[in-house]
Amino acid sequence: MKLLFLPLLLLLLGATTPLRADAPAMELPAGPEGDVPIEQLRLFAEVMERIRAAYVEDVDDATLLEAAIRGMLHELDPHSAYLSPEEFEDLQVSTRGEFGGVGIEVTMEDGLLKVVAPIDDTPASRAGMRAGDLILRIDDELVRGMTMQEAVGSLRGERGTEVELQVLREGAETPKTISLTRDRIEIRSVRSDMPEPGLGYLRISQFQRGTGEELKRHLAELQDRGELRGLVLDLRNNPGGTLEGAVDVAELFLDGELVVYTQGRDEGSRVNYDASPGRQAPDIPLVVLVNSGSASASEIVAGALQDQGAAIIMGRPTFGKGSVQTVLPLHRERALKLTTARYYTPSGRSIQAEGIRPDITVDVARVELEPQARQRREADLPRHLRGEHPAPPEAEDKEVPESLAGEDYMLYQALSVLKGIDLSRRSRP
Repeated sequence: MKLLFLPLLLLLLGATTPLRADAPAMELPAGPEGDVPIEQLRLFAEVMERIRAAYVEDVDDATLLEAAIRGMLHELDPHSAYLSPEEFEDLQVSTRGEFGGVGIEVTMEDGLLKVVAPIDDTPASRAGMRAGDLILRIDDELVRGMTMQEAVGSLRGERGTEVELQVLREGAETPKTISLTRDRIEIRSVRSDMPEPGLGYLRISQFQRGTGEELKRHLAELQDRGELRGLVLDLRNNPGGTLEGAVDVAELFLDGELVVYTQGRDEGSRVNYDASPGRQAPDIPLVVLVNSGSASASEIVAGALQDQGAAIIMGRPTFGKGSVQTVLPLHRERALKLTTARYYTPSGRSIQAEGIRPDITVDVARVELEPQARQRREADLPRHLRGEHPAPPEAEDKEVPESLAGEDYMLYQALSVLKGIDLSRRSRP
């Protein structure tokens, strides 16, 4: 027992040595009175020795130590994790915007995989998966008991391969099975449209490096199509992404103001992220759409624009993921993804577990248009006086056209708000 404990203790102490020339030195966490927690280390060594001696199968020391590290990170919060070389590479690939999988952003909740948001135009979104869905099984394996990295690894795979998910939807009594064919998930960060003359629409599906520049290009294209009198920025079901991308997007609509700040456990650890001077987007009414699938970087943008009075936030309360994860490279191409701080909006609101509350709440709704019964009007009365500017006669059995209200009620409401603001502005003397 003593022979094992000494090298183990040396190993744990040695792990605090900087592993890269440019990495800051770290100190071994001390106990309440500044001492190394010898009792806990002794307990750890004893447990490890008992496993080696009595477990039903042989387990090598490296496997046990790696499992202990994973467990240590797993107990901290849902987002801290130890990354193997493969998992570290997957993380780097996903931030570059292309990987093989089904196209969902997930988090762990009570040991189950919870969908934060499906990514636009992916197998998951086409199959109708929604924010809030709980994944109980991946193929024949129960999710409970998996780590986040193991579950994500099971979802990803080669393009064309199939994966079967057992999904429990909120409010449903029994789970349903969804079969998905993995595809190359190439995230197009921004898309745009002009649903009505003068009213622009911008959709950000995920924040990546370069999202700010991409959004700027789409804005310029909308302006080339005509005068913009209002703009909708759609962040619904946007699971987040890089902090850099969020700040770049927010500063397009701000003029040197604070976007967000992070605060760790030390008082002096506050870091401010300010917009560059000079608003780059047109100074026009802006509505930002959010829902429960809007998380992390989406909440940073929505919170900044709300606090700085640059936009009206519409929709449903957001997800509430307001913690900062720092990726700390280790030796042998491994890494720690460690929660190191919290995000705060410019006014000092914490996003964590609270989310962003919209200025105007819009419930998810389905609108079904009904044919209007033909009503008698003045023009139908015999011997009526003719109007000075007669309108063409209406078709008697005109078919009810497709309406945006029936396709996307929340966007329809956002455009209505923008049209109201525009009319109010134009009516001023």
